[in-house]
Amino acid sequence: MGFKEQIDTSRLPEHIAIIMDGNGRWAKNQGKFRSFGHESGVLSIKDVVEGCSDIGIKYLTIYAFSTENWNRPIDEVNALMELLISTINAEIATLHKHNIRLNAIGDIASLPQKCIDDLKFAMEDTAKNNTCTLTLALSYSAKWEILEAARKLALLVKEDKMKIEEINETVFSSQLTTVNMPDPELMIRTSGEHRVSNFLLWQMAYSELYFTEVLWPDFRKEDLFEAIVDYQKRERRFGKISEQLN
Repeated sequence: MGFKEQIDTSRLPEHIAIIMDGNGRWAKNQGKFRSFGHESGVLSIKDVVEGCSDIGIKYLTIYAFSTENWNRPIDEVNALMELLISTINAEIATLHKHNIRLNAIGDIASLPQKCIDDLKFAMEDTAKNNTCTLTLALSYSAKWEILEAARKLALLVKEDKMKIEEINETVFSSQLTTVNMPDPELMIRTSGEHRVSNFLLWQMAYSELYFTEVLWPDFRKEDLFEAIVDYQKRERRFGKISEQLN
């Protein structure tokens, strides 16, 4: 029996976040340039998105490009930007086929204008799709996001539009880029690295973390389903004890 058949569809995580890691190492193992790994990783994204759609995952957020990635060699950054543009343009029909809405979070204004324009078009074109929301975290970092939220709240207080005493977790969350989606219950990271790398730090306070040795270009639906099966075996207590849950 495959992992998909083991999934209890009544206890699916509503939101899955993924750190796609290992493209460069995968390409090196193939004797190729790092850009080849990124290109091959697109196939994994397509397969995983379809897998989420197949079983009913409502939100999928993937860490596509961090603010720290701007520090990579310029040739690799340029290749990533070109890949982003070509992928967005090529996959709009597929998004519609699976009724998937495209979303993006991060410092989008820092992207090349062509990326911004194509991203905006794709988001508007798929806005009415409602089976699954695919969010691309682009030029994103959790520290950046948290600082931006703090600045917005500070400005509201300065302009007498809010009192300091009114700021709580709910109010703070309303200023984050993920305001219109639930926090991820499951975070998956590929390639064997065991860290969250400045990704959704506020939102993942109670996420279940799943690490796999599989490099991202080799990650497929079955690997996703295996992660979900592992998630469903865990007891999520949120500070309580087992007896309280039972």
